[in-house]
Amino acid sequence: MNNAGIINACLNFLFFCEPFLFLAALIGLVITPERLEKIRTFIIFSSFTNLILALIQGVINRTGNPDYVKGVFIEGGAGHVLGASVSLTFGIYYFVAAQNRPLWFRGGVVLATLIHMNMADAKQALLVFLFAGVLLLFLKLKDIVQAIKYLSLAGIFGSIFYWATQNIPALDGFNTWMRPEIYGPQGEATLLKTATFRLVPTFYHSPLNSWLGLGPGHTVGRLGGWMLDKYADLLAPLGSTIHPASAAVWRAVGMSWLGDQSSMFSPLFGWAAIWGDLGWLGLISFLCIWFVVWHKLCFDDVSKFLMLTPLVFGLIFTQMEEPGYMIYLVAIIGLRWLERQNLKQSLAQKQS
Repeated sequence: MNNAGIINACLNFLFFCEPFLFLAALIGLVITPERLEKIRTFIIFSSFTNLILALIQGVINRTGNPDYVKGVFIEGGAGHVLGASVSLTFGIYYFVAAQNRPLWFRGGVVLATLIHMNMADAKQALLVFLFAGVLLLFLKLKDIVQAIKYLSLAGIFGSIFYWATQNIPALDGFNTWMRPEIYGPQGEATLLKTATFRLVPTFYHSPLNSWLGLGPGHTVGRLGGWMLDKYADLLAPLGSTIHPASAAVWRAVGMSWLGDQSSMFSPLFGWAAIWGDLGWLGLISFLCIWFVVWHKLCFDDVSKFLMLTPLVFGLIFTQMEEPGYMIYLVAIIGLRWLERQNLKQSLAQKQS
């Protein structure tokens, strides 16, 4: 309907669905305790490699540019955010799963991941994890007493965090967002963040566009926002197509004085991309896949918390389309599920 190239559809499918294909393959393995231990060891070794390499980069970084603290994601455009996101994910998993390690060591690993995040100036990653934690708490609420308790704790933590951003130089980067005047219905941050939802409908040519979108790669995702243009010499011969809606949103970014301040204000983000490219039906189908993963594989708070993080990232930028982060995330969720299945099998064997 939108004359999108087949290569657009293939790449768009891979960006959003590759993690689920990998997760399906992982949980479909016949796992013995020995094989599970090999998978766990490989993931932990890889995670420590990313963390240690990032800390070394932070120490020897002579340019002072935190974007060069990327861990294993060297030369990646958003490598500093990817590396920090992977580290924070690993820190949470390791603290809970590595029960055979002393508490001080597991706590030290978590602290090291926070140091990595701060060195990389990936403050949006920390904000995402905090917000995902708040969402998980609200999803677990069962009565008004719990709600009051959690809201009180959140208020206390928020006050401490705000004080820290105002008094600790290492955290002053968070003040980029703490400007009340840029929010509100007519605030510059609000207008820029919602630009996609105002501009994309102006290109609709059929009532079906609302349900099916403008076509894969035709609006503000990783594909339409960057890759189709950057890799045109490779993709154009394969029939890739570009839509003027992408350029219209980029013009809105260029015209805003907040456009280069932080990705937090960017109108090019995951949920907007799914809605713009694939419409309401695409958005619903994507949510259905996540719903299945949540109910079938996320059996504990750790898995549920980690699954919420990319959904929150989808409100900020295009991290839901970054294989380096998403494949790692679903590997951790799959590993948790495999560990549980292995434990259930062991208990069943003992009982028999």
